[in-house]
Amino acid sequence: MAELDTSSGGGKKGGPKAKKLSTRVDLTPMVDLGFLLITFFIFTTTMQKPKTLDLSMPTDEKVKKDDETKLKASTVLTALLSKDNRIYYYYGIGDDPMNPPKVEVTTFKNKGGIRDAVIQLKKNVREKQQTSELLATDQASVIIKPDTNSSYEDVVNMLDEMTINSVKVYAIVDITAQDRSFISLTEQANGVQ
Repeated sequence: MAELDTSSGGGKKGGPKAKKLSTRVDLTPMVDLGFLLITFFIFTTTMQKPKTLDLSMPTDEKVKKDDETKLKASTVLTALLSKDNRIYYYYGIGDDPMNPPKVEVTTFKNKGGIRDAVIQLKKNVREKQQTSELLATDQASVIIKPDTNSSYEDVVNMLDEMTINSVKVYAIVDITAQDRSFISLTEQANGVQ
């Protein structure tokens, strides 16, 4: 039990001392009230719900050829996720073995990273829409192909880049042997092991 003592010493010099009674304040109910308020706020507060990434996964059904999404090569950026947070990317689909794309290497850095490549893709698509080379419904698209030696963090970072850059059309696709050859040729050209 807590007490507050407010008694003072005697009165004026030379005169009779006036006896003052000590005032005693019990602080126990105040402590009880504080705990009741804390308990009330804890029970009535809503906790922040964990945020998750919305990802639409494909179904197991076979898709008819008419229902497949057709991408124009001029609206596509293909990102090949590799080891050591490296991203090999090229504009287009890269499905013509006789005409290999120009593959470039980057990372997730702020300046000169994959974000700049995505921004450039969106700019190119807008320009082609204005010159009527593309329809207004054509959108910038990104194909993400993680390699077996890339990390899960790289995939999540790439999905974050899609959200940051407001890319509405993107897909995670299995990497092909041709894409792996693009990576190895680029590594040999740049002297990377």
